[in-house]
Amino acid sequence: MLEQSYKHCESIIKHHSKTFYKAFSLLPSNKKKAVWAVYSFCRRVDDIVDEGTDPERELTEFRSQFARFLNGERLVNDPMWIALHDVFQKFKMDHQPFQDMIVGQEMDLYKSRYKSLSELEHYSYHVASTVGLMLLPILAPKKVESLSDGAVSLGIGMQITNILRDISEDLDRDRIYIPTDEMNASGVSSADLFNRKVTPEFIELWEKLAARAEYHYENAFATIDLYPLDARLPVKSSALFYRAILKSIRKKEYNVFDQRAYVTDDEKEELLSAISGS
Repeated sequence: MLEQSYKHCESIIKHHSKTFYKAFSLLPSNKKKAVWAVYSFCRRVDDIVDEGTDPERELTEFRSQFARFLNGERLVNDPMWIALHDVFQKFKMDHQPFQDMIVGQEMDLYKSRYKSLSELEHYSYHVASTVGLMLLPILAPKKVESLSDGAVSLGIGMQITNILRDISEDLDRDRIYIPTDEMNASGVSSADLFNRKVTPEFIELWEKLAARAEYHYENAFATIDLYPLDARLPVKSSALFYRAILKSIRKKEYNVFDQRAYVTDDEKEELLSAISGS
C-alpha cells in the first residue's frame, strides 16, 4: 500500500509539473519519493482553492484533516496522507511551512489584488517559499538553518516567475498579482491588462518584476552549494529551469496573453549538461 501511495503522488507531480518532476527525479529514491508526497500535499491545497466546488468548506475540512494527521491519526483511505505519514516518520519534518502553505492558498479566496511588492512577496512566501522549507529536512537535513533564507528567496523568485508567465490565466480568474504601485509607476492600468496588449509600458512593468525575481534567484544561488551532493543538482536545475521561463517569455516578445511560455525538453537538457559539467 505504501509503494502504491508513493506511485500515486509521483503521478500527480509528473502530470502537473514536468519541470519539478524532471529536476527532482535526479534524487536518490528515498528523497525523491518524499518530494513526491510533499508536492502532492501542496497540489491538493492548490486544487481545492482553484477548482473546488465549495473551496472554503473544503479548505476547512483539509485543515482539519492535517490537524488530525499531526495528532497521529492514520488517514489510511487517502494515498497522499499514507505517503506523507511515512515521510514524517523518516525525516524531521517541520509542520509550520505546511500550515503556512494552507494560509497562503486561502488568501486566494478573499484577495485578488496586491498594492505593493512587499504584499506580493508576503503572499509568495506563503504559497511558494513554504515548499522549499518543507523540503529542506528531506534534501539537506543537516543544513536546514543555513539554507532557509536561500529557500525562501528561491520560492519568491519562482512565484514571481509564475505570476509573470500566468498573467492571462490569472486575469481569467479576475486576479491581478502585479502590485498596483508598480503598475502605476509604469503607467499600466488594470484595464490595460484586461485589454491583453503588449505595450512598451507593459514590457517595462514586466521587466521590473523580472528583475526582482532575478534578485531572489541570485540570493538563492549564493547558498545552493551548501546542499548535499545528492540534492545540489536537483535544486540547482529546478531553479535554472524556472529562471529560464523568463528568457522564454522574452523570446516570445513578452506575449503572455496568447500563449504560455515554457522551457523545452531540449533546453532543459542543455541546462543540465551545463551545470553537470561545471
